[in-house]
Amino acid sequence: MTKHPEDGLNDVPETREEEDEEIIWVSKSEIKRDAEALKQLGMELVELGKNALEKIPLDEDLRVAVELAQKIKKEGRRRQLQLIGKMLRSRDPEPIRLALDKLNNRHNQQIALFHKLEVLRDRLVEHGDDAVTDVLALYPDADRQQLRSMIRNAQKEKASNKPPKAYRQIFQYLRELALD
Repeated sequence: MTKHPEDGLNDVPETREEEDEEIIWVSKSEIKRDAEALKQLGMELVELGKNALEKIPLDEDLRVAVELAQKIKKEGRRRQLQLIGKMLRSRDPEPIRLALDKLNNRHNQQIALFHKLEVLRDRLVEHGDDAVTDVLALYPDADRQQLRSMIRNAQKEKASNKPPKAYRQIFQYLRELALD
């Protein structure tokens, strides 16, 4: 009787060396590093606000544990973070990490946009009509008349040391244009 690969008889490893090659050894240090990374991920989850936490894909048990940790202080919080880290070990953390990265990236993009708009607003107030053409090039939907009026008001406020109401209005208007 001949052995055929289809029979499944040749699937048994012939030597002890082949069995050893299939086992992946993980050091204690690596296990500890992984556990600490998951605990850190849990800490990031606990520090999120309620709205941001809703955007993270968590199962019900993990969500309840995170919300409880947000309410607890001192030693109890540390122990709850340990529990969250332990719970994360039995789950796939990648979707959670991706959602957190997405939240952080959106926040960073928004900050960059605000800085850009602040610089643009400052240029408008300093240079007046010369800078209006730059704004119209960036945002064709902008109302030239409204912008010029707000710029004049901001310049008057600045000259008479009044509160910067029009200055803030320019920023709000630019922000609306940028978000549309």
